[in-house]
Amino acid sequence: MLDFGFSEILLTSAIALVVLGPERLPKVARQVGNWMGRARVMARQLSEQLEREVSAEELLKEQSTPKPPPANRIAPPPAPYAAPQAGVVAEDPHAAPHAEYEPPTTATVPTTTPSND
Repeated sequence: MLDFGFSEILLTSAIALVVLGPERLPKVARQVGNWMGRARVMARQLSEQLEREVSAEELLKEQSTPKPPPANRIAPPPAPYAAPQAGVVAEDPHAAPHAEYEPPTTATVPTTTPSND
């Protein structure tokens, strides 16, 4: 901010004492102190508000951009393989429920012989 040394403050105080007089100087100094305090509070509030706005904007950008999956992650191990047991048919989770399972009958597939037309 402003860089005041001891000599500048002493010179300003001497000039204010001569101009304002010893009766009004404490009152004016108190008012100036109040104004400076208010200005500091307002400046701090402004900077905090700007920081909140920037962080909110960054958060919105981060949420709106899709993230690719991390490349350095190891895939989970596959589920253990369970061999089907004889006579047991695995159920299709998408199939409609049924009372009993009837194995398919052996059907003959009609074969066509090539004809010489």
